[in-house]
Amino acid sequence: MSASTPSAPAKIELLELLAALGTAQWRDFSAAATRHGLTGTQAKVLAHLGGGPLPMRGLADRLVCDASNITGIVDRLEDQGLVRREPSPTDRRVKNVVITSLGREMIVRVRTEMQATHSALDTLNVEEQATLYALLTRLRPPLEHSA
Repeated sequence: MSASTPSAPAKIELLELLAALGTAQWRDFSAAATRHGLTGTQAKVLAHLGGGPLPMRGLADRLVCDASNITGIVDRLEDQGLVRREPSPTDRRVKNVVITSLGREMIVRVRTEMQATHSALDTLNVEEQATLYALLTRLRPPLEHSA
């Protein structure tokens, strides 16, 4: 008896699975954010700022929304001491949004409390987690740069 090689899933099947996982992860992320008095979108802003300051327009692009929506979101985060606005060092007309140490602590708490996502990842052994990490790391750059 010869071992058969499994066939690769169709790209549409992979896309559907990624969409389902993304939706479940977003639901878990939003629920954890809500437990800390944030909306999912506010927490998402904090997550994006973890990589460094971004101009308001850059946040709008990352959230795929109108720049006018970002103002209110940033205002509420600033009122809570989670972010601050600073003039851009290269263009004083541009305001960068910077995460504060309190904001960093908040996003760590939110991600730590994503129980459904943590439970799903716990079903993978260490080798599978490393493989998943490597695959997702390869997928990320072309998806982020295609927007």
